[in-house]
Amino acid sequence: MKKIIFRLLANAVLLYAATFFVPALRLDGPPAFLLAGFVLGLVNLLVRPVLLFLTLPLNLLTLGLFTLVVNTWMLMLTDSLVDSMTVGGFLPALLTAVLLAAGNLLLTPFKPK
Repeated sequence: MKKIIFRLLANAVLLYAATFFVPALRLDGPPAFLLAGFVLGLVNLLVRPVLLFLTLPLNLLTLGLFTLVVNTWMLMLTDSLVDSMTVGGFLPALLTAVLLAAGNLLLTPFKPK
């Protein structure tokens, strides 16, 4: 349970940080960050594994780089589910996905066991 809460809060904080680097990413206030982090966590938990399985041949062909595209789709799906979140298109979503991946990589040592 601690891991799930940590991941949801980390998503919220990383989305907040990404708004400073990606001008096309907009979230309307702190409740929107928490809601977007929660929805992104659910989307990553439920939809992402199915998409990664379906795109496995393409992912192997690109040596894993297609995972960034799948992460971008998850962010765009979160944008469509959360009204208070706006991503300005595919490229800003891709940049945000790269920032979220880098942030999650940096937060991995702090994850509860």
